[in-house]
Amino acid sequence: MRKGIYISAPSVLTPLGFTMEENLSAIKRGEIGIELHRNPKMLDRPFYASLVDSENLDKSFSELANPDAFTKLEKMMILSLKKTLEMSGSNITPGSALIIATTKGNIDLLEKDAADIDRKELSQLAGVIKDFFKFQKPPVVLSNACVSGLMAVSVGKRLMENDSCNEVFIVSGDIVSAFTLSGFDAFKAYSDKPCKPYSKYRNGITLGEAAASVLISSKGDSVGSAEILGERSCNDANHISGPSRTGEGLFRAINGALEDSELGPEHIDAICAHGTATLYNDEMEAIAFDRAKLTHVPLNSLKGYYGHTTGAAGLLEAIIAIESMNENTLYPSAGMDEAGVSKPLNIISRLESKPIRHLLKTSSGFGGINTAVVFRKNSSK
Repeated sequence: MRKGIYISAPSVLTPLGFTMEENLSAIKRGEIGIELHRNPKMLDRPFYASLVDSENLDKSFSELANPDAFTKLEKMMILSLKKTLEMSGSNITPGSALIIATTKGNIDLLEKDAADIDRKELSQLAGVIKDFFKFQKPPVVLSNACVSGLMAVSVGKRLMENDSCNEVFIVSGDIVSAFTLSGFDAFKAYSDKPCKPYSKYRNGITLGEAAASVLISSKGDSVGSAEILGERSCNDANHISGPSRTGEGLFRAINGALEDSELGPEHIDAICAHGTATLYNDEMEAIAFDRAKLTHVPLNSLKGYYGHTTGAAGLLEAIIAIESMNENTLYPSAGMDEAGVSKPLNIISRLESKPIRHLLKTSSGFGGINTAVVFRKNSSK
């Protein structure tokens, strides 16, 4: 018999708000966190990004500890994980595991004359989070490009299935820095306007900042819970930055997740896709969804609201999508106007009600990595 593994106690911290309620309300109102910024220390021209307000962050964090003793990312992740711990009602025990999911961690320390420059190492970041909450197990650090947050859910599920721990706490996060901005700018992949996933007029990504956290456990009655039915990851091994033109890696990840879930494409009610708004990524996804016989399923990308939050994206977007499933509500794909991919995706254009029982979340990243996870609504919802 399948062992029920659940995701619950979701917490997000984004430019749209530091609570789930603030974020969901903003999305329903059609608000986006992307704004025009002018900061020559980050980029030599004005740029669009979705940035967490540092003053509000410090004000919220000051209730826990001295904000000056922590980096921006550490404060974001600690605040998010604290809320998940409070909602879960769990006490950290020797059987509690911790997964840290991020792409670049405290990368902004490279731009500062920081005495604690060693904290740029991901292991050091993980140590700060572990010590703050007094986890006893060594943390698992997962940094696999932009699938990191979603892949952490897969890893958490497997740890539970293998009885490696009693419960798994996941916290993911990333910030926007001169390093990340200049990198995407060098690729000619940074948009000169807020990103437009799947649009005919898309021309690149918009970066964003966020932290998100959840509990993975066998408790199906926890706050905001959904069952993790199946997952799979696959690397297309096509190129260091360019996805497979046939969508092979994502196609295989989707099929594997469906097989693991013992479902077919006809059972999927909604898709929260990756949708970065680059020319190649969105086209690759459209091809993969077509090959997987999913083009009829209502689909969105949340990056029009948050920008691309890199390592946090997969978990942040999964959390928002699960809330939409639990509410039986389809959230529109912000920034969408005229479709610009070769396959006829069913892109959600307006807020509407629809029964949702099974949800597919996908993520893709540099190096050709792809992850897909299928979630099922609890029967009580």
